[in-house]
Amino acid sequence: MSPSSPSQAEPIRLTRLYTATLLGLALLLTIAEVITQWQIDKFQDELWLIRYTATQRHQSQQIAKKAIQLADTRDSLTFRSIQHDLGTFFSAIEQSHLEGRRGLVRDSTGQRSTRTIENSREVKQRYENVRPHFEALQRSIRQLLALSGPNEMRTPTAQANLNLLLANETPFLEKIDLVVRQYTSELRQKLTRLQHVELWLHLLTLCTLAAIAFFVYRPAARRLRQTIDRLVAAEKRTTEVNRKLTSTNKSLKKARQQLFDATKLQFQQQINEQKSRTAYLMAGQEEERKRLSRELHDGLGQMLTAIKLQVEGLETRLANDGVSNANLSPLKTLITHTIQETRSISNNLMPSVLSDFGLIPGLRMLVDSHNRPDNESENLRVTLQADEWLSDSAHRLDKNIEITLYRVCQEAVTNAIRHGKATRIDIQLFEKDQYLHLTVTDNGVGFKTQRLVKEPHGQGVHNIHERIKLLNGIFKLTSTPGKGTKLKVSIPYHSQLISHDYDQTNAG
Repeated sequence: MSPSSPSQAEPIRLTRLYTATLLGLALLLTIAEVITQWQIDKFQDELWLIRYTATQRHQSQQIAKKAIQLADTRDSLTFRSIQHDLGTFFSAIEQSHLEGRRGLVRDSTGQRSTRTIENSREVKQRYENVRPHFEALQRSIRQLLALSGPNEMRTPTAQANLNLLLANETPFLEKIDLVVRQYTSELRQKLTRLQHVELWLHLLTLCTLAAIAFFVYRPAARRLRQTIDRLVAAEKRTTEVNRKLTSTNKSLKKARQQLFDATKLQFQQQINEQKSRTAYLMAGQEEERKRLSRELHDGLGQMLTAIKLQVEGLETRLANDGVSNANLSPLKTLITHTIQETRSISNNLMPSVLSDFGLIPGLRMLVDSHNRPDNESENLRVTLQADEWLSDSAHRLDKNIEITLYRVCQEAVTNAIRHGKATRIDIQLFEKDQYLHLTVTDNGVGFKTQRLVKEPHGQGVHNIHERIKLLNGIFKLTSTPGKGTKLKVSIPYHSQLISHDYDQTNAG
């Protein structure tokens, strides 16, 4: 179909007409709103000007009152106080009168506005009529303010100024009232004009809406009915096609679900195989740790103990023969340190207290080993807080959970000391919502955790993550440079009486 066909030209024409009428209506409403707001702003300014002009009547009465009190007083302090009040009222009425004459406006806070009002010719004429009386008030008040005391108030000049003030006060009031009435009359006329303008704008808006309804909505409604009829016919044609497609879609959906289930099963099998391999690897590592611990404890440890006994026997025989050897004492110390280091390595590989008494005693032994006075880090302090029921030997956890939590804690403490340079390490172990929560917090140098995403994981962090994943646990590591590191793991558990099959030889 060509672009100039009637079926395409009609919607384009209606769209243009609809857009034009809406733009015209929006422009009309905008003009009306702008005119209204502009006039309201001017009316507000004129209302404030009327208010300040009207206050001059009250202020002039106060001035007359204070002038009479000034003439009647005999006390100097009272005279000065009344004279000060008179000056205050005079400054206020003078400011209001001069600003009103020039059309200056003040807002509700008393601050002068940047806008001005152009007074009409009638208002200016009435201000000219009040000018002589205002100037007479100015002269008389300034003369009264210049008096130094009650005695000068009795002079003929002061009495003449007082009489001048009182004589012009009433005419000033009457003519200021005429100014206020003229302002009010002009404001009412402007409000009437604004009402007429709004009425015409409202009528014009109604006419625009009627034009839109007749020239836009009516043809659009007719075209819409025709379009709906065509759509109904098309829907009937497509219903039959949809029926044929429905059976095909069902077959495709069934095949897709079968493919999805097969893929999901294969993926789950791969995950289970990966977990099994990892579990076997972890179990092999633990078995190797037990074997090495046993060999160190029973083999190398016993041999070193025998060497120490032989050296001590040699030292005793030499001492009995009266022979001294300075190298024997350092040799004994070295052998002793070697035995201690061997025991420490054996204990780290598989601590016997973990297999005999459970997780909490094992963690306490780990904490005590780092808090010893002969430790390399003299300022290091490691603390342990745990739920009381975990210390009960009758409530042993599963062997895998105990080994995993111990290894995680051991790795975290080692990293905090070696890499974080920490001096304070806090270990917490508690139960909440059927989960065991282990947190290890240190005050070390910390690091940016983004490195764990951009760079390969460290072996220690990787091992922790794999161990926790095997137990369906949650692992979280947070750290801030300069503020330390916090490691948290959460493992689902159930407490029960369990017979642990640790190596009994190593336990002994």
